[in-house]
Amino acid sequence: MTNEPRSSAAAPRGGRSERSGDLPPRGAAADPEVVARATRRRFDAAYKARIVAEADACRESGGIGALLRREGLYSSHLAEWRGTLRRNGEAGLGRKRGPTAKPKPSAREVELERENKKLARRLAKAEAIIAFQKKAHELLGLPLNHHGLDEDE
Repeated sequence: MTNEPRSSAAAPRGGRSERSGDLPPRGAAADPEVVARATRRRFDAAYKARIVAEADACRESGGIGALLRREGLYSSHLAEWRGTLRRNGEAGLGRKRGPTAKPKPSAREVELERENKKLARRLAKAEAIIAFQKKAHELLGLPLNHHGLDEDE
């Protein structure tokens, strides 16, 4: 063995390996800054359409995989976007997730609904009174006077 200095290529500088790069050495305190809550990534319709067009333009082997890695996307994103584009066109790519929101009724509609319920209750009471009167006339043997009104029954 000779006492020659090691070459710089063989020995890592500063006690760090070449693979760790700028990472702190083992046993060092981790970064206490943690994101409180992960956020869902959102992609606009123009971006989705551009990615689908770029993927469709890839002709060489591994081109789509390189595109997905470069953009940080999954193959399921591309498959879903292609299907949506095929079914609904570019306008369908901008749709929001989840069920569609029901429109809130206007003040006029609310008032009409309230009035409708009130009239339905009054009608139910009137029909009950009429049914009672018919039974009373029937039990007493009194003839009913028809005043020329057509009955629905």
